[in-house]
Amino acid sequence: MFDLKKCEICPRRCGIDRTKTAGRCRVGAELMVARAALHFWEEPPISGERGSGTVFFGGCNLGCVYCQNRQISRGGVGKPVTVEVLAEIFADLERQGAHNINLVTPTHYALSIMEAVALYGKRLPIVYNTGGYERPEMIRLLKDTVDIYLTDLKYAEASSAEKYSGAVDYPVVARRALEEMVRVVGAPVFDEKGMLQKGVVVRLLVLPSLEHEAMMNLRYLKETFGDSVILSLMNQYTPVGEDLPEELQEPLAAAAYHTVVEYARGQNWNIAYIQEGETAKESFIPPFGNEL
Repeated sequence: MFDLKKCEICPRRCGIDRTKTAGRCRVGAELMVARAALHFWEEPPISGERGSGTVFFGGCNLGCVYCQNRQISRGGVGKPVTVEVLAEIFADLERQGAHNINLVTPTHYALSIMEAVALYGKRLPIVYNTGGYERPEMIRLLKDTVDIYLTDLKYAEASSAEKYSGAVDYPVVARRALEEMVRVVGAPVFDEKGMLQKGVVVRLLVLPSLEHEAMMNLRYLKETFGDSVILSLMNQYTPVGEDLPEELQEPLAAAAYHTVVEYARGQNWNIAYIQEGETAKESFIPPFGNEL
């Protein structure tokens, strides 16, 4: 169904032969890994005490103007690895004590990831850490590979999706993909220590001037899924890069985030996480290229 010689893995469906040149995701068929290390800044049931075994992949199928990982999503930072080496990276993270294997921006490498996970043996839960711009067909194909979806729901309106990510169809596409994620992996399942083993965590990053869209997405999530998903409401927007639109040149105002948090509180979520303190700092952006 999916062929890298005419790539249609993601909703861009660019049709480019990635065995010869880069697709819209800015990478070819060769796996590029920018960082592999224990990560302690994910949601509590993913990072736990020992950390999440996180692998950052090069390239991205969205290209958001405010991307905090732009070094790897569009800057070409990363090292080429084979499927076999990727499987060994998973095993090494397990030896370091990781609670899970956390695949960051994995969409464009989904086929190779399936192979690597099969070689690894899936001894730890596999976390698919995505911007949410996915095809339902790929989510179904990943049924026996992925245990946990850690997915963004970035926008509620097409105009914002087009302006900030060049993906006017994002609100519709991301919701369809999310519905498939929940259908495939089901409601959250935790082990005896409170670590997530299966389920869907939905991240809402509140962007400056877009708190109303965050609340629109909160309403959709609660009405559609109830407590079948875990909510993560984030205030860590960090203005990085040049030529940001004027409304994105400053961090999110505390009052704006508080408004969205209070709206979520009124929905009576069973499991939800919020961020406190000063998270909008470049120090919260992991270093790339020095841990692999």
